[in-house]
Amino acid sequence: MISAQMKRTALSATLLMAAAMPAYAHVGAGTTSSFAAGFMHPLSGLDHMTVMVAVGLWAAQKGGKAMSAWPAAFVGVMLAGGALGMLHVPLPFVEPGILASVVALGLFVALAVDLPVTAGVAIIGVFALFHGHAHGTEVPENAAGLEYMAGFAVATALLHAAGLGLGRRFRVLMQAAGAACTAIGLGLVLGAV
Repeated sequence: MISAQMKRTALSATLLMAAAMPAYAHVGAGTTSSFAAGFMHPLSGLDHMTVMVAVGLWAAQKGGKAMSAWPAAFVGVMLAGGALGMLHVPLPFVEPGILASVVALGLFVALAVDLPVTAGVAIIGVFALFHGHAHGTEVPENAAGLEYMAGFAVATALLHAAGLGLGRRFRVLMQAAGAACTAIGLGLVLGAV
């Protein structure tokens, strides 16, 4: 049975995704032809950093298998989404999905939403698909594009690790960090950030 809190969280995330304006943080944003450019890209925007750290925080909050499964799911599905983007396979709602990921993952941490590991993998995978697709559409269809995605994957994994480390070391601040992530996401949705 799904709790009332989880229903409210899911409804809020759905409404925010439907109302979201594009972040314009992806297509055409900087060079996309090297490992270094790919590595630096997740460090260059609030949407990237907050989501990737939030995945680590949420995994630390859950503990156990989630600490490896959730970050691995994000990186793996993000790369699959990147491949789809590089192949120009259309995916609807990419920008709203990215913005919704910032808000939803922040809420999951702030509200200490406790889901089974497999449910977390599924949710994180959907969000990772949007992030990966957005970046895949902007990279060239050659080895330089693959280098860019490799750099992006490494930086993403490091941000997940930072979230895990922060979550394990500063458990008392975890929910406040989730609330901050949610606030950043709402600011992006409303165009205030």
